[in-house]
Amino acid sequence: MTGGEVVNKIQRGFTLIELMIVVAIIGILAAVALPAYKDYTIRARVSELVMELTSWKTQVSERAYSDGTLTNSGVGLTVTASGRISGGSVSDDGLIQVLGNDTTVGTAITLILTPTISGGSIMWACTTGNSAVYKYVPAECRH
Repeated sequence: MTGGEVVNKIQRGFTLIELMIVVAIIGILAAVALPAYKDYTIRARVSELVMELTSWKTQVSERAYSDGTLTNSGVGLTVTASGRISGGSVSDDGLIQVLGNDTTVGTAITLILTPTISGGSIMWACTTGNSAVYKYVPAECRH
């Protein structure tokens, strides 16, 4: 190489502005993703809460089938705080109410299951009583 020749070098790497653009894009994606992830985890926990209700639904259903009526189908049943359930109750007529709180589920939520007998089978209606938590509950509980 002689003194008069200019050597073209290929630049490698990113410029500062390109790195700043990438960091900004990652920041925007994180700002959108974190709240969605929080909602997703609460929905998953509420689904676990719904699954924990099956033992009481089964007991109420068995009594209702054997007696032929919902009257006294929930007598003697109690809801104990365990797993995702922080409290609740079962009425004498089989109405099941369970509570989840910030510690167990991630938000304060109440699920109410109301049984009815229709055509010889028991139908369960799920409600929350609070439309503010509809985004966390399964679709069948949003009424």
